[in-house]
Amino acid sequence: MSWLEPFRDSVVLVTGASSGIGRATALAFAHGGAHVAVAARRKSLLDEVAAQADHDILVLPTDVTRREEVAACIDAVGKRFGRLDVVVNNAGVLIPGRLDEIVASDLERMLRVNLFGQLFVMQEALRVMGPRRDGVIVNVASLAGRRGYTPLGGYCATKFALVGLTEAVREELAECGIHVALVLPGVVETPMVEQVTHDEDFLAFWPSELNMPPSWVVWAIFAAARFRLVEVSVPPGTATLEKLAALAPGVADTLVQWARGTAAWLSRQLHGERS
Repeated sequence: MSWLEPFRDSVVLVTGASSGIGRATALAFAHGGAHVAVAARRKSLLDEVAAQADHDILVLPTDVTRREEVAACIDAVGKRFGRLDVVVNNAGVLIPGRLDEIVASDLERMLRVNLFGQLFVMQEALRVMGPRRDGVIVNVASLAGRRGYTPLGGYCATKFALVGLTEAVREELAECGIHVALVLPGVVETPMVEQVTHDEDFLAFWPSELNMPPSWVVWAIFAAARFRLVEVSVPPGTATLEKLAALAPGVADTLVQWARGTAAWLSRQLHGERS
């Protein structure tokens, strides 16, 4: 039996599906025989995703920061498929900046997408999943939601908030028969990350050569949904290390500084080999 077989004929909604992790996740679920709906702001990119699928994908242009649009999206899924089994709550935005560079409007934008957007999706999914007392919601957060890193302070703040919300909601919705999972990726090779690869502070923090492929996160999402796991970090075990580091913040800071220096050295070596 294929590893994807349990998702055959399941109804899956993927947000942030126009590119990166969301796009790869939607196509993988479709390949596994699921009925997939994709949501993001840009319809043209969603149409491209649908064109690559093995069978029909429901395209739902949606701005997750607007709850009325999220409600309409969930209603459209129910009208088309009659139910909703899995939600991959993946929409997110990253705007790097050191302390003196953080702009309130940028932080607000990240909060609207990374926190409020995921909140709205969970609230509207509950409206459909609740009466059936069944379903899985996979919130895609970030390892930056377990440990703060410069120059990602504002982004980390939004992901810390999402992690806390998810942990609280997980306990709450378990009473309704709905499982809420948390997937915590590291730095993944996606258009969102590509937008900041020219930021010198970001590259010093993490050279682009070390970015993971989206497929790593896709398999973590599959595992979380199939086995109803509570939390999956990518690479495996990294979130546990961050939790342990929280017990000794000073030591963790020293290790992060060492890792930053090592990453910068590695980046110079890799760039030197290519030049």
